[in-house]
Amino acid sequence: MDSNNPSRSHKLLDMSQRLRQSNSICPQPHKSEPSKRPNRSAVLICLFEEANQIYVILTKRSSKLSSYSGHVSLPGGRTDEGDADDIRTALREAEEEIGLDPSLVDVVTVLEPFVTKENVTVVPVLGILWNKQAFNPVLNSEEVESIFYAPFEMFLKDENRREEEREFQGDRYVLHYFDFETNNKVYVIWALTAGILISTASLVYQRAPDFEPRMPKFWKKNHSRF
Repeated sequence: MDSNNPSRSHKLLDMSQRLRQSNSICPQPHKSEPSKRPNRSAVLICLFEEANQIYVILTKRSSKLSSYSGHVSLPGGRTDEGDADDIRTALREAEEEIGLDPSLVDVVTVLEPFVTKENVTVVPVLGILWNKQAFNPVLNSEEVESIFYAPFEMFLKDENRREEEREFQGDRYVLHYFDFETNNKVYVIWALTAGILISTASLVYQRAPDFEPRMPKFWKKNHSRF
């Protein structure tokens, strides 16, 4: 990738250079041991800039799916035995779900994982789509109902946000709900997807959200960022 291309977003260039130099990258499993990574998933946080604003690619899951049907999510899914690492998982799943060519994505870093109640490790892979015009979405109707683009900074703002307090194993935490309207549809981004986006937006924009995150402690087992 030619990071000196003058047509590229200065915001994303600065962000990518800063994060590439950071030490917060999630350690990757050994490439010779992919089959020893049960209960592991990876999601792609793919950013691009349009009209001087950074956007993230999101999808609405198909109602045909047996789990989390109809939920908004990041492109991604379970690790396959043939996946060399989390980057491969995220890029493969994004290509299968929305037709995003892996060669169009400039992977910046692999972030600290989140852990679900079901003890599934979800690893966020942060990438940049420098050439948005080259991406022509092709949706896998068995997995994805629709695709949309949300302003990334939205996940640090208190606008269009709701919250619900919950408790798990003595830990009282907050689930955040972001209501976003585009193309005459309203999407609700919440739960783990919202948590990942809040955390990553804080890292990208180098500031805390305008609200108290109070995320579940089990999401960040052995991690202390939030």
